[in-house]
Amino acid sequence: MEILLIVILIASAWFWLDSIGSREAAIQHGNALVDRTNLQLLDETVACTRLRLGRNSRGRVQLLRTYEFDVSAHGSDRMACQLQLLGRQLHSWHIPPYLQAVH
Repeated sequence: MEILLIVILIASAWFWLDSIGSREAAIQHGNALVDRTNLQLLDETVACTRLRLGRNSRGRVQLLRTYEFDVSAHGSDRMACQLQLLGRQLHSWHIPPYLQAVH
């Protein structure tokens, strides 16, 4: 019984630490995406909304996390966006179309 409890505690600690690292990776990938599209990432809005298993290009099972976050084009608006990480690698992303302000 004690061994099972120790295994559960270790697995929980690993998952918690992995989740923190994955969120940081999501923020980095989100920043790279918004830099390319002239948007601003509102990084306090990055949140994991879905967790499931997926397979990488080698067929290995990894966690596939979906993160939702908000971006701003003009500082006074918000758009909901999404990206998926397979492990820590960017798997897919979606930023809705928007109108750029003409300066």
